[in-house]
Amino acid sequence: MLTRKQLELLEFIQKRVARDGVPPSFDEMKDALDLRSKSGIHRLITALEERGFIRRLAHRARAIEIVKLPDTMTKPGFAPRVIEGDRPAATPLNARPVETSHAMELPVMGQIAAGTPIEAISEVSHTVAVPGSMLSSRGHHYALEVKGDSMIEAGINDGDIVVIREQVTAENGDIVVALVEGYEATLKRFRRKGEMIALEAANPAYETRVLPSNQVKVQGRLVGLIRSY
Repeated sequence: MLTRKQLELLEFIQKRVARDGVPPSFDEMKDALDLRSKSGIHRLITALEERGFIRRLAHRARAIEIVKLPDTMTKPGFAPRVIEGDRPAATPLNARPVETSHAMELPVMGQIAAGTPIEAISEVSHTVAVPGSMLSSRGHHYALEVKGDSMIEAGINDGDIVVIREQVTAENGDIVVALVEGYEATLKRFRRKGEMIALEAANPAYETRVLPSNQVKVQGRLVGLIRSY
């Protein structure tokens, strides 16, 4: 599964190679994806290469070869699913009753980092049955699989499923899904300090990240957790 930014970059490279015969420069990629620095492009290029979609040729400038394309890029009308998507305002997103229990099925929107931020979630991987008591009658909900151990002292372990209520605001002390600089997602405790936002881990091995408020976008608040043994 590719993230939204990975898909956007792969499509941009494909179009430029088809038009010009050569891939775009890193500056052109950065501008096209509206990223703040070329380091983000380096991470995306590396991720695409590791997944086998592109190949970088050594000792040649701007030498990127497209090896394959995901099925989604060959289907008309493709629109990647992302955290901030365009879901209708009604009952919880994609939720439907489970006949054998008082529960709802929610989409699991991939993984969320409880550690070093990972790139933002792009599409539904599967669904999970969630007790109705975890869900508010107002707002949309979705689920994420936790990757990492930075929130273990808050009782959130690697491999847990967290239930998130979509919202764009948070109170100090809330555990939130935060989108950092538009393309990295993480699960952290939220603190506002003037014009800065602190994203606090619940593990002393991890440092608190303090960022300008315009670089942090709240995507939702933790409302429940599901653990399998």
